[in-house]
Amino acid sequence: MDDTTNLNPPAVVKELAQAAATLGFIMSSNLLTGSLLRTLVASKPAGEILELGTGVGMGTAWLLAGMDAAAHLTTVDRNEETTAIARGLLGSDPRVTFQLMDGIAFIHSCHQQRVFDLIFADTYPGKFEALNETLALLKKGGLYIIDDLNPQPNWAAD
Repeated sequence: MDDTTNLNPPAVVKELAQAAATLGFIMSSNLLTGSLLRTLVASKPAGEILELGTGVGMGTAWLLAGMDAAAHLTTVDRNEETTAIARGLLGSDPRVTFQLMDGIAFIHSCHQQRVFDLIFADTYPGKFEALNETLALLKKGGLYIIDDLNPQPNWAAD
């Protein structure tokens, strides 16, 4: 089976990839990860979705492609430059809210106020930092998804 055929990426993926290349941003979700995200989020109709690590919006685009009209995505990143790209290309979708802030601060702000049906942790907060706090934000039966666990060249030594 060839997993790379018939992925049908969202049309905006090409623009996001070009913007990432222009910035030298190399941490975008790949096509197979995106396809998996789209499939998994479709299992959460009217879901509250959280993405930790917006980047240029590649994962965001795939999540939006799988969400129904009643679902809502909150995506969090502290990088103004990459978030501006994501917001510029995806911000017209009323199902998405962009939070420009530190991921750990966002996680802490949610406790006892918000829970999510699916959490996609694609940055340090929620994956390597504040993991227990992040998992506490997951609804019973929710999905916790992480990306980039293989060592990456841009990781800090610790």
